[in-house]
Formats: sequence, C-alpha cells, structure tokens
Amino acid sequence: MAGRVVAGASRLSRLRERPALMKVTESAASRIRKLIEGHPGIQGVRVGIKSRGCNGMSYTMNYADRKAPTDEEVGEHGVRVFVEPKAVMHIVGTVMDYVEDDLSAEFVFHNPNATGTCGCGESFTTKEQAEQAA
Repeated sequence: MAGRVVAGASRLSRLRERPALMKVTESAASRIRKLIEGHPGIQGVRVGIKSRGCNGMSYTMNYADRKAPTDEEVGEHGVRVFVEPKAVMHIVGTVMDYVEDDLSAEFVFHNPNATGTCGCGESFTTKEQAEQAA
C-alpha cells in the first residue's frame, strides 16, 4: 500500500520551527545600546568562543562594525548580536543577560548546552567538546 496522503497538508506545516540561536534579554540589549551609543560605525556586538580557562571554552564579545558573511545574526530588543560560526554549535539556545549587583556588572550567558563550568564561571564545557577530547 502506498503512503497515506493527507488533504491540505503542506510541506511547510510538517517542518519544525528552528530554535532560536540565542536570546538577548532586555537588560542585555539595554547595556549593548549604551555601549555602542556615540560610536556611529558600530552596528552591534560579535559573540564567539575561544579555548581558555580551566574548563575549556570561554565567551568573547567585541564591537562589530558589520556582519561578516559567515556570522549568524540575532536581532532582539533593537540590538544586533552577530555570532561567529565556530560558536554556533556550542551556544544554540543560550540566553544572554546583563546583571548588576553591589560587587559586579557583567554579561552572563545561560547556556543549556554547558555540561560543566569552572568555579569562577569564566569557562565552560559542552557535551560535544567533551566527546572530542575523549
């Protein structure tokens, strides 16, 4: 018997929605706006990762004057965040926040892919990274 055809079903209705690469909280967006204010050539910030710290990887964040052809772009709350290609698989689903308290003010990344972090919170490990090291 041939496959069943459902009337009215389209290919688009069967596709799953792609999860957000990264979410930016209003607090993080507000801080990014303040940081780039007065810098007319800056379009946003670029987030990446690099090998560093006691757990393997840490986040990098720099001003971005343009979107590189290989960058992924997240636009939320009126700001643009460009994600470097090598960081994408490690930060899918991450929430970027900005937190201030009596002792510090910093961007914080809540990463559901992190399987471990160091005591100081500066570096993290993902399942993929741990499997590559084994």
